[in-house]
Amino acid sequence: MKRKPARMKSKSGPAEKIATAFPIEVACAVIQEAGKILIARRRPEDHLGGFWEFPGGKRIACESLGACLERELLEELGVRVKLGRLLKRIDYAYPKKRVSLYFYQCQLVNGRPAPRAAVELRWVAPFELHGYPFPPADEAFLRDLPRIVRLGQIVP
Repeated sequence: MKRKPARMKSKSGPAEKIATAFPIEVACAVIQEAGKILIARRRPEDHLGGFWEFPGGKRIACESLGACLERELLEELGVRVKLGRLLKRIDYAYPKKRVSLYFYQCQLVNGRPAPRAAVELRWVAPFELHGYPFPPADEAFLRDLPRIVRLGQIVP
């Protein structure tokens, strides 16, 4: 049985088809060092170009979210990480796609982050993150960040 794509109403009026019937799963790394969190700025030509994000990427078929993060961070930043706990899951519907974002606490194990697939990287204090434009799907995580991060450290 073939599933029909979900439909949603756009702000402009008529219902639009969402490009994916199932959400795109994205693993996001919350890497903290010396009280600051690593963020990456998306390339202008990419989807949501110019926005800041937590490093990570799309999960491919038959790949765990942990394996996805390890692969993406090695490809995009040139680092190896130790995967920590899941901090938050967010489901969000953009006009043409749905995403499920999984934010994981990660610890750098090997290498120094370099912007291989981003315009730039920055280490930012948690209270400064609201000064950077993030995609709409990340907003719920940013709202919960004060509860997740206390005194500059992610609460276990």
